[in-house]
Amino acid sequence: MRSDAGPVFSREFLSAYISGYADGEGCFSISIAPRATLAVGWEVRPSFSVSQNQDRAEVLQVLKAYFGCGSIRPDRSDKTLKWETRKLDELVGRVVPHFVRYPLLSAKQLDFERFAIVCLRMADGEHRSRLGLISIASIVREMNPGGKRRYNADELWSSLLRKQVKG
Repeated sequence: MRSDAGPVFSREFLSAYISGYADGEGCFSISIAPRATLAVGWEVRPSFSVSQNQDRAEVLQVLKAYFGCGSIRPDRSDKTLKWETRKLDELVGRVVPHFVRYPLLSAKQLDFERFAIVCLRMADGEHRSRLGLISIASIVREMNPGGKRRYNADELWSSLLRKQVKG
């Protein structure tokens, strides 16, 4: 691959660069939100994203080409651009294997490991059962401790445990 910023790089170099870049600018997240139409009443949505200022958007194009998936969109919250993939098959088939082979060096590695476990459990369908969702929610609760939550964790737990008691 070639960028206007430098020479042609090997795939190995690019892979390591992408992990380093994601270590600083990436986010592995799993949101859990109420969804009345689902049997368990909650939806689990994994996402891997990387944000960048618009003047350096070529890096996001490189990520999109490297992983062969995802999309680039404006992030209104901080006026950056964001490359993101949310499709479980892309996360399990492309993103997770990359970061297993090229691990992160910061504490974000622990969030990735939890993210990978949840994605693999979702691929096995565990998020579709109450007990599976309880297990996944316990892992998600430990991720990104400083991050924002769009759902009330107490509401989630009480909803899942209430259903457990009822049957």
